[in-house]
Amino acid sequence: MKIHEFYRGSANITLNGSIAALVPAIIIGVGNLYYFQNKQIMLLMIPFIVYSLISFQIYLFRVKQSVTIQRNMTQFQNVYHNIFEVRHLVVVFMNHQQPCLHLFFPDGHRGGMIKKYKQKGLFTFRKPIIYALYNNLDQVVGFYKIKSLKRIVIEVYDRNMNFVGCYEKEKLSWLKSKIEMMDENGHFIGVVEGSAYYMDERVYNQSSQQVGRLRRGWMPVEWSSVFPEPNTPVLSLSENLTEKDKLLRMSFLINEYFIDR
Repeated sequence: MKIHEFYRGSANITLNGSIAALVPAIIIGVGNLYYFQNKQIMLLMIPFIVYSLISFQIYLFRVKQSVTIQRNMTQFQNVYHNIFEVRHLVVVFMNHQQPCLHLFFPDGHRGGMIKKYKQKGLFTFRKPIIYALYNNLDQVVGFYKIKSLKRIVIEVYDRNMNFVGCYEKEKLSWLKSKIEMMDENGHFIGVVEGSAYYMDERVYNQSSQQVGRLRRGWMPVEWSSVFPEPNTPVLSLSENLTEKDKLLRMSFLINEYFIDR
């Protein structure tokens, strides 16, 4: 998937909403003409028609964005291939029936995604919730297993289901939490700190050096032709981190997008 395809899909969803909003309006109008013939009842159609018109305008806007992005993407060469080899990823969250977090390379091609992992077998409702990280070839490269929601614990596994560490979040007060990361041996390797009012999550290692950051409102000018919304979050990870280290540090995205939301 490319970013312009994402916008086209988003536009189609809005169009479906626009069409769906006309259904109750038609039912009210036809029912009133045949049975009630009351002018006051016709006023009930107005909210549905207004919603449909607004949704249709959004649809047209999204389609225009998609066409413009597709044209602009021809200026970029697809030089990114591995989600773990890039320093920056653009994060786009789709919150629909099956929430999915898309991770795009700066050139507009999708580098990977995080979504709920479909577990096989009977009685899957008794099994822990697992999210999987997929690469640009839709291959699973990591797993995030939610062990507890009272005191949030997320266990991280590589593609071969080898345990690499965990994310732990403890609520200290209404606005303050302590977030720590541990390696596979239970040793402390860093913390996550952020703002309670806007998106700016920072990941530090055990030496208090920043190795990762997720922030909204920071978008390089050269990316604006492909990502037209400047408030789209950008994930930055230190190039000195190994694949296992990045996989573990990215666990805070599970809490940020799939638990806290």
